[in-house]
Amino acid sequence: MNRMVRKLLTLNHLEFGQDALTEEPFDICEMLTTLLNSSALEMQKKEIKVIKQYPVSCMVIGDEFKIEEVCTNYISNAMNHVNGDMRICVTLEEQEDTVKITVANTGDPIPEDSLDKVWIKFYKVDKARTREYGGSGIGLSIVKAIMDAHKQPFGVYNTAEGVAFWFCLKKAPKEETDVQENENDTGSME
Repeated sequence: MNRMVRKLLTLNHLEFGQDALTEEPFDICEMLTTLLNSSALEMQKKEIKVIKQYPVSCMVIGDEFKIEEVCTNYISNAMNHVNGDMRICVTLEEQEDTVKITVANTGDPIPEDSLDKVWIKFYKVDKARTREYGGSGIGLSIVKAIMDAHKQPFGVYNTAEGVAFWFCLKKAPKEETDVQENENDTGSME
């Protein structure tokens, strides 16, 4: 009950703009690896195979603490709903100015008429199954509020094998020092 009250307070602060963003550069790949490593034991117990399709490093702009909440929610939802081949795939796709992060799991698809409703506070696609792992129906509402505050797109879609949740963030600009170092590097061209 305590956890649900904290989540509701967090959601309320986000929805009413009382929780300001601290947008700074951070390494999204490092965050994903840390979160997956912290879940590794539980994933081993459930015999979940994790597929990581992202580079060693990728700098983005955002509120690191709040984006960690988004990633944590997506990963825990994937762990709670995975079945079939028991696979979770975390991918990062670099686009021109943005980065798209996707967390997909094998398992039952979300009914098409529920895809746009999963972001609604307390909405649960399968109420009986949600009770199995203690889901509150608030996590994806918090994701929506965080991504709305970042003014970045996010969503969910069914795949041939299960479900994929995604969000985008702005790429961090290359540091001027990186450019200067490259200009000063006058390696031999012989």
